[in-house]
Amino acid sequence: MANTGQQDDQLAQSDSVGAGKHNRHHYGSCPAPDAQHPGGHQRLPNRAQSPSNSNIFNELCPYTETDPLFPNGHMPGSKVNEEVMEKDPEDCSAQDGVREMPSESVRSMVLQILVPFLLAGLGTVSAGMLLDVVQHWEVFQRVTEIFILVPALLGLKGNLEMTLASRLSTAVNVGKMETAKEKWSLIIGNLALKQMQATVLGLLAALAAVVLGWVLEGDMLLNHAALLCSASVTTAFLASLLQGIIMVGVITGSKRIGINPDNVATPIAASFGDLITLAILACLSQGLYECIELYPYVPYLVCLFFLGLTPLWVVVSSRNPASRILLYTGWEPIITAMVISSIGGLILDTTVSDPNMVGMIVYTPVMNGIGGNLVAIQSSRIATDLYHHCPPRQVPEDRRSCYNPCRTFCGSGANHRSAQVLLLFVVPGHLIFLYTIHLMKGSTSPTPVFITFFLAVALLQVFTLLCIADWMIPCLWQTGRDPDSYSIPYLTALADLLGTALLVLAFFLLWLVGENVPTGD
Repeated sequence: MANTGQQDDQLAQSDSVGAGKHNRHHYGSCPAPDAQHPGGHQRLPNRAQSPSNSNIFNELCPYTETDPLFPNGHMPGSKVNEEVMEKDPEDCSAQDGVREMPSESVRSMVLQILVPFLLAGLGTVSAGMLLDVVQHWEVFQRVTEIFILVPALLGLKGNLEMTLASRLSTAVNVGKMETAKEKWSLIIGNLALKQMQATVLGLLAALAAVVLGWVLEGDMLLNHAALLCSASVTTAFLASLLQGIIMVGVITGSKRIGINPDNVATPIAASFGDLITLAILACLSQGLYECIELYPYVPYLVCLFFLGLTPLWVVVSSRNPASRILLYTGWEPIITAMVISSIGGLILDTTVSDPNMVGMIVYTPVMNGIGGNLVAIQSSRIATDLYHHCPPRQVPEDRRSCYNPCRTFCGSGANHRSAQVLLLFVVPGHLIFLYTIHLMKGSTSPTPVFITFFLAVALLQVFTLLCIADWMIPCLWQTGRDPDSYSIPYLTALADLLGTALLVLAFFLLWLVGENVPTGD
């Protein structure tokens, strides 16, 4: 009996050794607790496994926000991925079970960033042109507090749309949308969560606009307050729903044709978000304003209708485990970002009627949108680098010292190169968008003095945002917060505030030197 027990022990030990070898060769095996690498990350499964195997793995080893997206740095199912796994399945570095990120040339980086950057820029140009037109509508002239709403509602694309795109893209990349049941549960849960968040943020943005408008003017008509609340809630709801459906289509379509959705979903959200939101806000506000005299109860009914749907979205989103967690967490960054954007809207509201600031409004979405898009790219890259190379709550040695701007731009690392490339995009990008505005408006050509002042504040805005991102994201990581969920709302809101404030400064300096600003016919 004793010999039998010894044989059983030897057999168990050999089985465990064999399992360990199997785990080293295949990412699809669920690691034992002591097989986790430092910081608690678990090895990810082979993305080529079947859906059934993926489901089993997900049940045994659930993914977390700090899990790296790719075990070998390549898209699941791609030929490069299969070749790497076949050639050297044990070539793991950085952390246990996680390969080093693939090298990226500057040329490749520029080509990948260029097209989304131009698309997003043209979207902000279109939004600026639309805002230049609707500012003369009666509702914008009589209820000027709508200008306070504009940055806050346009900022929803950074608060909600980009986070939805990031969340669903991550779900695709880690294999959580393999079956129809998984896919639709995740999609419906996240869309319901986003609708609830959009409704709440729309109401909070309207209340902030009412309070700030009352402080500035000294009074506020009740009908105007109701109009602001109704227009804001309805715009946030409809724009969020429309953009959410577009994001779902883009992400599922990308998955079907084998494209990494991380590369296309967020730029598309940035491209159409401003234009869609501003168009809905302008049309709804004008329509409500026209019927408020005859039917003053309509804004109240509209607002109550969308607020009454909130319990439904709570129930639907709570059925999915991932979205249920976000019902109680994640409010801090989006609400703080909304407040920061509202301050930018207050600046816009106080300057839009100033004769010395004529023409500024058409450039505001361009300045704010371009800065937000560029810093969002850098934010995503820094966060991905931390996911791959650092355990939670730990940062590299060079990030623990006091911050200085040289750390962001001086160096040969991937994040240094991307910061340099993104800063170099500012001047040629804004030149393209300035002359696009000139062609669309039919105004006189921008003067060299105007271009110099405009590009100077644009460079200062992006330089400041990149420095803030380089400081903020490691701090978030070190405190245990997910940088993807926290950094983008903060940074896009700061882009709105800095962009508007610096643009006011540029126009004030142009007025001091007696320079005329091209305003169109």
